[in-house]
Amino acid sequence: MNRVNRICRHPLWRDCMEQIRGLEQDRVFCRHDLEHLLAVGRLAYIENLERGLGVDKELIYAAALLHDAGRHLQYTQNIPHDQAGARLAGEIMADCGFSPEEIAQVQDAILHHRRRDTDSGGCAASW
Repeated sequence: MNRVNRICRHPLWRDCMEQIRGLEQDRVFCRHDLEHLLAVGRLAYIENLERGLGVDKELIYAAALLHDAGRHLQYTQNIPHDQAGARLAGEIMADCGFSPEEIAQVQDAILHHRRRDTDSGGCAASW
């Protein structure tokens, strides 16, 4: 999980999280903070195990940490957070040693995490 730890130390990811924290300081429910991101990762990993999907744990946690990274751009520039998050994920993951294939897989999961038309109760990741 070394590369996931590198995401958490990445200056761009940290800046995104700080901006989101500031913009959501008055939000009552579901702040998009580290607690939320790790909860998403844990739930996705459990679903991965239960469904026998075989997705690498590091990719699941990378996607979880990055899926809401674009929230500040949604709030400030009206860019859908999944689109902004996928773009940010590409830059951050490349810096953290992920392969182009891994980056594409995580970007796809981020771009589809808001869909509800799947058989997995809302988890629309392509894996």
